[in-house]
Amino acid sequence: MPHGDLAQLSAVIGGLGAAAMLLSRTRAQLLAGMAVTAVGEAALAAALIPGRDLKLLVSPATHAGALVVGVLVVGAGAMALARYPAIVPVALLAAAPFRISVSIGSQKAYLLVPLYVVLGAAYLALLVRALRRDVGKPLPALLAVPAGTFVALAGLSLLWTRDLRQGTIELLFFLFPFSALVVAVARSPFRPWHPRGLATTLVALAGLFSAVALFQRLTHGHLLAGDVARANAYTTYFRVTSLFKDPSIFGRHVVIGIAVLLVAVWLGRIGFWAGTALIAFLWAGLLFSYSQSSFVALFAVGVAVSYALGGPRMRRVLLVGGAAFVLAGAAFVAATAVNDSARQATSGRTRLARVTWVVFRNHPLVGVGIGGQPQASKDEANTKLSAKRDRSHTTPLTVAAELGLVGLLAYAALLAGASRLLFLLTRLNRPLGLGASAVFLALFVHSLFYAGFFEDPIVWGVMALAAWAYLALPRVTPTPPSPKLTEHAQDGGPRRTAVELQHQAPLAD
Repeated sequence: MPHGDLAQLSAVIGGLGAAAMLLSRTRAQLLAGMAVTAVGEAALAAALIPGRDLKLLVSPATHAGALVVGVLVVGAGAMALARYPAIVPVALLAAAPFRISVSIGSQKAYLLVPLYVVLGAAYLALLVRALRRDVGKPLPALLAVPAGTFVALAGLSLLWTRDLRQGTIELLFFLFPFSALVVAVARSPFRPWHPRGLATTLVALAGLFSAVALFQRLTHGHLLAGDVARANAYTTYFRVTSLFKDPSIFGRHVVIGIAVLLVAVWLGRIGFWAGTALIAFLWAGLLFSYSQSSFVALFAVGVAVSYALGGPRMRRVLLVGGAAFVLAGAAFVAATAVNDSARQATSGRTRLARVTWVVFRNHPLVGVGIGGQPQASKDEANTKLSAKRDRSHTTPLTVAAELGLVGLLAYAALLAGASRLLFLLTRLNRPLGLGASAVFLALFVHSLFYAGFFEDPIVWGVMALAAWAYLALPRVTPTPPSPKLTEHAQDGGPRRTAVELQHQAPLAD
């Protein structure tokens, strides 16, 4: 990297700014955190992109024109979102999955450009609202403290990372922007239509991706991933990627759509046959991804949702059936490994776990820094593949290798805080809380077998939604029993308190 010192300084500044933004309790603290984060982001970009490539943004007429159009679009979006801030969460979700190939001179990347445009507009809109003293409620400490700690630690770890360039990319394009995403969502006004709007958007996106995937399967073409297209030429089956470059990322987006539909069907928020037809359509597209991690996540979500909402008989069936399924899967992997190897039976995941564990064992306290695990695995495990091929596909192991035990504690605290908020949200609004919990569970389970947990904006969006809705929804406070109820109980009537009667009432939508 041409400006490594600048990148390290900017990472520390940006990490502290993002943490301050997440932890802010007052308008002044929020504005200060937003300003410092923006400075860190701009300096990281300058450190990552060589000067000759930066000049291309303003010198050729095509690049300069695109830059001007981009600024105008973000500005117009900011004006709209400042006037209608309730649109922010839905707009961010609608833009979250899409990646576009971007080239600037020697720099080439596959970036979340639509999301960055919407997020930039939402960031400016929040700035305008803050200047007007309309900033909403601060994040609950349950989420703000562990999230701020994790992001600050990740920024600080660029000082000792083994791969300065990859660490800069992780901070510039994921951790710092997604911290802003959490704040933008959590400080937006909550409306009664939000749960249905968000669920509809999520299912519609999954439907779009499955439709494209089925079209690819029928035509055997139009894949964005060149490596998958080449691999299909040498296999008896055809893997689809939909609008993504990786079948597992496509599968992850479909699984979270199915998770929302499962909750809606169980709670009667959608007709049984309509919900079943939608789930079948999404599953058909998912099938041709042949993504092991996605199917494991789908199995976990299906069992968890059915166990939570089913009766005692259903729970017994799930316990027995789930145990049998896990044992059968383990037996299949073991039998395959006898004839082949555990590495091939798990699509190389055992090797990746081994080379990642070597790094954690050698650097147990604070790891090798953000983005440094693949290069450290190549160096310390003496692998013959490129560093990119040594990237861990298990998020807890990645965190352990890159941030050590300190990072693992911050990661566990973040998961615990988000889970607690989702539990509290479920008590206030059962459909919304269970739907968000199902999505979060799917993303977490998927991250145990595939990379990209903290690089997925929907992960941060679900955590933000839990805090946002929990702060906005009205609290249900217990009321003392009325004298008539007490008198009735004394006369031999059923002894039910007002709280018990309240739980019998339909939950708020």
